[in-house]
Amino acid sequence: MSFDGTIAYLYSLQQYGMKFGLDNIRTLMSALGNPQNSFRSVHVAGTNGKGSVSSMTESMLRTAGVTTGLFTSPHLISFTERIRVNGREIPEADVVSLAEEVRMAAGDIPDFCPTFFEVTTAIAFLYFRKMKVEWAVVEVGMGGRLDATNILMPELSVITGVDLDHREFLGDTLQRIAGEKAGIIKKGRPVISAAQHAEVMDVLEQKAVECGSSLAVYGKAFSTEITAEDLTGITVDYHGDADYRNLAVQLAGRHQAMNAAVAVRVIEEITRAYPALRCDIRLGLRNVQWPGRLEFVQERPPVLIDGAHNPQAASVLAAYLKKALGVYSRIILVMGIMADKDREGIMRPLLALASEVIFTAPAYGRAASPEMLAGQARSLGYFPKTAASVSAALAKAEELYTQGDLIVVTGSFYTIGEAKEALGHTGTLARLRE
Repeated sequence: MSFDGTIAYLYSLQQYGMKFGLDNIRTLMSALGNPQNSFRSVHVAGTNGKGSVSSMTESMLRTAGVTTGLFTSPHLISFTERIRVNGREIPEADVVSLAEEVRMAAGDIPDFCPTFFEVTTAIAFLYFRKMKVEWAVVEVGMGGRLDATNILMPELSVITGVDLDHREFLGDTLQRIAGEKAGIIKKGRPVISAAQHAEVMDVLEQKAVECGSSLAVYGKAFSTEITAEDLTGITVDYHGDADYRNLAVQLAGRHQAMNAAVAVRVIEEITRAYPALRCDIRLGLRNVQWPGRLEFVQERPPVLIDGAHNPQAASVLAAYLKKALGVYSRIILVMGIMADKDREGIMRPLLALASEVIFTAPAYGRAASPEMLAGQARSLGYFPKTAASVSAALAKAEELYTQGDLIVVTGSFYTIGEAKEALGHTGTLARLRE
C-alpha cells in the first residue's frame, strides 16, 4: 500500500467515531506484543499548553543523549508530524508498514473495529519500540481517563491548564473535565501541574491523595519570572529544586513561561529518580520548536498562525497581539472555527484588535460556514468579510494588506494547516480532531 493509501485507510476509521474506554486499546496492544511497555514515558494531559510542554520536555530529555519519542496531535499538514524520534518525523515508509501490521493484527480479532486514534497510538508505540526509544513524551488525544494513550504506566503524569473544551465528550463543568484529565494519574507516580482554577485543583488534589501520588503545582513548588520578551520568544528565571537564570525559550508568548516551568519541573523529577540522566535544560529550551503556535510562516507580507480554538487560547493570542500592535500598524484577521466550538468566546478577544476580519472555513465537515461566523460577528457590532476557502481568505488578506500590517490566521488547527499548505508548505492536510 502507498503512503496516500495508508492515510486514506486511517481516515476511513473515522466512521467508527471516538470510542472512550481502554478495552479496545488493551486488546490491540496485547495482539501487538504490548509495545507501550518497551519505553519509559511522561504522560501529558490538559486543555491548553500540553503540546508546548510535551515538546519542551522531549527537547530537554534529548540533550541527555537518550533516544526520545514524541507523540502529539493533531498534525497541521502531514500525519508524520504526530510521531517523532529524536526530533525527526516518522518516515512515510514506516507509517505504511506499521499501519499494515496494526491492520492485520486488528483483523485477526473477532468483531473488532479500532478507531483512528487507537490505530495511530498503536503505530506510534510500535515505532518507538522499533527505534529503541528509551523515553517517550506522550500527549493525550482528548480527556485522559478513557483516552487510548492511558494504557501507559508513565514515570510521571503532567496536567497543563484545564479549561472548558470538548464539553460534549468530557462534561460541561470544570470539575467534570478535571476528573477526566486527572484520570491519567497513576498510583504512586508523581504529578506535575500548571496553575489551575480552584475547582480544578480540588479535583487534582483529591485524585493525587487517592493514588498516593506527590503533586507539585506551579506557583507553589516551582515558578518562573519573565526577564525579557519579544515577538519570537521569552527569557525566564526558574525557581524550583534549583534556580536557573536567563533561560531562553524559543516559543513566543508570556504563557510559555508557565509551560516552560512545568517542563523543567518534569525534568527535575525525572533526574531525581534517574540521576544518571544529564539533561541540559538551557540547551533543550533554546532548541525547542512547536509549529502552529504563534508561528510566523511568511515574511512578506508577514503571516502569523496560531491554533487557538477555545476562549482561553484566544485570550492568550489576544494578549500577544496587543504587544504586536506596538510593532505592526494593523492586524488583518483570517479566522475559521469549528461549528461545535464556543465561537463567540473565541471571537470576542480577537475582533476588537483587528482592523480587517475575514471569516472562512477549512475543508472539514465540522467547520462553521463563513456566513454563520460573520453573522455572529455582526451581532457583536463588527463588519467582517467572508471567503469560501482558506486560500481565498489569504488572497483577500493580501489584497487588503498595506506596509506595516500583520496577517493573523487562527480559529482552528484545520484552518492554520490549510493556510500553511496554501503558503507553500507541502503535505497532507489535517483532517482530525482538535
